[in-house]
Amino acid sequence: MSATKKLSTGKVWCFAVGQFGWSVLAALISSWLVNYYQPDLATQQAGQPIFIPQGLAILGVLTILGAITAFGRIFDAVTDPLIASLSDRCKSKDGRRIPFMRAAAVPFALACIFTFWSPVNGESWLNAGFLFVMLMLFYLFMTMYCTPYNALIPELGADQKTRMAISTSISFTYIAGMAMAYLAPVVWGMLQGMGLERVLAIRLTFTGMALIGMICMFVPVFTIKEKEYVTAAPSESTAMKSLAATFKNKDFRVFVASDIAYFLGITMFQTALPFFVTSLLKLDESMSTMYFVLMTALSVLFYVPINKLTPKFGKKKLILFAFCVFTVSFVYTAFFGSSLPIPPAVQGYILCVVAAPAMAIFGILPQAVVADISECDALESGENRSGMFFAARTFAFKLGQSIAMLLVTAFATIGQETGLGYRITAIAAAAVCVLGGVLFMLYNEKKVYARILRKS
Repeated sequence: MSATKKLSTGKVWCFAVGQFGWSVLAALISSWLVNYYQPDLATQQAGQPIFIPQGLAILGVLTILGAITAFGRIFDAVTDPLIASLSDRCKSKDGRRIPFMRAAAVPFALACIFTFWSPVNGESWLNAGFLFVMLMLFYLFMTMYCTPYNALIPELGADQKTRMAISTSISFTYIAGMAMAYLAPVVWGMLQGMGLERVLAIRLTFTGMALIGMICMFVPVFTIKEKEYVTAAPSESTAMKSLAATFKNKDFRVFVASDIAYFLGITMFQTALPFFVTSLLKLDESMSTMYFVLMTALSVLFYVPINKLTPKFGKKKLILFAFCVFTVSFVYTAFFGSSLPIPPAVQGYILCVVAAPAMAIFGILPQAVVADISECDALESGENRSGMFFAARTFAFKLGQSIAMLLVTAFATIGQETGLGYRITAIAAAAVCVLGGVLFMLYNEKKVYARILRKS
């Protein structure tokens, strides 16, 4: 693989806009699916109806929503390596990645929209079945867009400087997309103020945001001509052969295990954040928007320092530091409410300040780590399988997200009047962050860097 042109700063940001688009869709699901389909008492009192059966489905542990999201991982286990292999082997005149992104954008957005448009206006098993189908389609088209998109990171970033520029820009647009999704309560509150009932206001809000996300996903498709920047021979390996070869890389196995723990912890936190606000702090649900937007804005302030510190300390040390910060933040969240001698609103502001640097580090560096491992592997094996490497990270994202929803929905049934289940959620998120940090300590960053430097 060799780049025929170097990516300009403008093109870097065109590429990053695509990340904004898909992160909006992903955040709508990760942040609001549980709140919408398994609302707590405060949310129900605010007018949120029940659409799917709420009973415990399997052995008194999994809720219906938890079972649906858990089963989806079986489906994902097949589609992730399949899409990655198809992308790596693609021989289209437009490149190996762009054709998949172009085809996936519209159905990806539509699946996100219809996830919240239940066919029956009330509690029904038909709604549960419809939700299952929509979520499977959502994750399929997310894979179809995100895996090729992420595979372009090492291919467009021919050197460490360009790669860090790409990682930083997509981190900014990623958290910006998540912040937009967290603005949803403000938007649907305005629509309710105009006379719309709650469910219609929520559905219109999510539809509008998903359509904005879809438009943004098309920006890199139509502004970046892949073959002008990347010359890469299509892989000849089958999906299973390529997947097996990818997981032979020890450093990659370590990274994926750690990454699953990270996504599990952060998704548990993000999914439960509206409940931390309403059930533990006893604040209006719109405050979750305030906290997330503030945390996002504060994290941006750390972007320049992180880019300056990375060459000095390396990615590994900064990521381990971020695991520690998130662990402390999540433990602190477990004590939200009257147990702390601090006004409830201030408790939330303190969390934003403490967690912001870790949010910035995880937004920038993990993508760059995968790109490093992918490039190192290509130099050693002589075959570029970046699509498969990033497919595994996409799978880690969705596996962590799915297990998180399973756990949050199960914990939420414990002590709803006291919020005990949400405190357990925060402690569990902290525990998996500790596990993620321990696993990442095994990553051999020096070996990966040394191999890349020998190429140059």
